[in-house]
Parts: sequence; C-alpha cells; structure tokens
Amino acid sequence: MNSRTHVSPPAQATQSGQAAQLFARLLMSLLFLISGVRKLLTWSVTIAYFNKLGVPFAEFVVPLTILLEIGGGLALIAGWRLRDIAAVMALYTFATAFIAHRFWQADAAQFNGQLNNFFKNIAMVGGFLLLVMMPVARKRGD
Repeated sequence: MNSRTHVSPPAQATQSGQAAQLFARLLMSLLFLISGVRKLLTWSVTIAYFNKLGVPFAEFVVPLTILLEIGGGLALIAGWRLRDIAAVMALYTFATAFIAHRFWQADAAQFNGQLNNFFKNIAMVGGFLLLVMMPVARKRGD
C-alpha cells in the first residue's frame, strides 16, 4: 500500500466524530438561543439597552438580532448550511464584542466582566471559523 493512498476511517470513528461535532455545535448554539429568547421575552428592555449602546434603529435591529440568534442557533444545531451560518455568526459575534463589551470604557466594577465577555466572543469567533473551514461531509452516493 502506497503511503499516499487514502484509506477511509472506520464507520464507527466517523460516527463518533459526527456526534462530537453535533455536541460542539449544540454547546456553541446555547449561548445564542438563550440570548435570543431572553431578548424576545424582554423586548422593550432590549430596545432600551440597544439605544443605550448607541445602536441605530434599535426597534428594527432588535427583531433582526433575535432572528439571527435563535435562527442561527437552531441552524447550527441542525448543521443546515453550516459554513454559511458559521460565517454569519462569526461576523455577528465579532461585531457584538466591540458593540456590547467595550471593556476599555467600562467602570472598575464592570471591567472584568466586560473583558471576559469580549474575549468569550473572540473565542467563539475562532470556533465559528473552524466550522467555516471544516470539510463538508459527503453523503453516500456523492
């Protein structure tokens, strides 16, 4: 057997890898699902918060944000258009780090929390970029 010959991994290894990836996507999506539902349940408070952050057209942006967080979270779990959804979620998460977690402007009491949330978002962007770069699983018969 030539060292360049590709040997498919055993089906069991592939299945365990798929299960692990599903679990990872579920964990990543929880942050967005919970956040989106909380925004939905506290609509007027969320609009006021977005206005406080200086988000223009908060009344228009809040429903789009909720749709992105809940819809994107569900799409991640389902694996639907995974690369596209992961790219959108990466951009959104990167933007929210700079919009909502401005640790450099936080008072001393909130500095550590905002710093941690900022870098949590940056770490999530890294996870989304890994999903964007992952090879697409092929279905049998392809």
